[in-house]
Amino acid sequence: MTPRRPPARPRFAALRRYAGSRSAVIGAAGLLLLVVVAALAPWVAPFHPDAQGADNLLGPSLSHPLGTDELGRDIASRVLYGARGSLLVGVGAAALGALIGVPLGLLAGYLGRWVDAVAMRLVDLLLAVPGVLLALVVVALLGPGRTNLILAIGIGAVPEFARLTRAATLEIRERDFVVAARGMGAPAPDVMVRTVLPNVLNPVLIQLVVTASLAVVTEAGLSLLGLGNPPPAASWGGMLQAARAYLYQSPWYGVFPGLCLVFTVFCLDRVGSGLRRALGTGSASGAGEGTL
Repeated sequence: MTPRRPPARPRFAALRRYAGSRSAVIGAAGLLLLVVVAALAPWVAPFHPDAQGADNLLGPSLSHPLGTDELGRDIASRVLYGARGSLLVGVGAAALGALIGVPLGLLAGYLGRWVDAVAMRLVDLLLAVPGVLLALVVVALLGPGRTNLILAIGIGAVPEFARLTRAATLEIRERDFVVAARGMGAPAPDVMVRTVLPNVLNPVLIQLVVTASLAVVTEAGLSLLGLGNPPPAASWGGMLQAARAYLYQSPWYGVFPGLCLVFTVFCLDRVGSGLRRALGTGSASGAGEGTL
């Protein structure tokens, strides 16, 4: 009798499910390309992003593949450097939202009672203010800049991470392996960090990608309003804001940063959709049994 093949590990099974989605693989490849280009911008860009050595508003040519802006700066170089800013804000805001929201939701869901009540009232207070409006207020108070953008957008992302983690924790904390960990005398912090948290990370990972996508769009919107990284720093939103005044003279000026923004959001969306299929959409459905 042929022995039964042991089941694949959940991680490898999830990886195979992700690889089975062509759009998810394309999104991951595109996102990897963006990260590599952003990291290598000083070596890949044909010119320094602030160099003003050419005529203004030139069309695409061999020397300037995407043309020049109103100050004679190379648009291709500024687009490449702008990828750095957009990706940093997207990743930074998502990480900040998770660093605050996940512990808050974990404490609220596991401890319950007055801790849950206080934490959720704080979350409700943040939810009462639209995320874009909150970002506008924070940037207006602290001033424009990449760090302030990350802070503003990250604070607005805290409620989603907190509510998601709390919901997953409420479901996980009554499972047998968590009850067994408490029964063996493990302290509450140890149970939360070593037993509950690993089993709620799947939806958090998906939310990280979704939040990064929203943060990229929000950063571009704030830059379009003049509240992003101040000039002469290169940013896609700032380039779109400057291109509005030259829409008829140089229509290509705003096309290229706009296409890069659309491509970035598309890649993040495809990666997020692939992760949902690979890990499952339930709060802990893709986590399997807990780790004691």
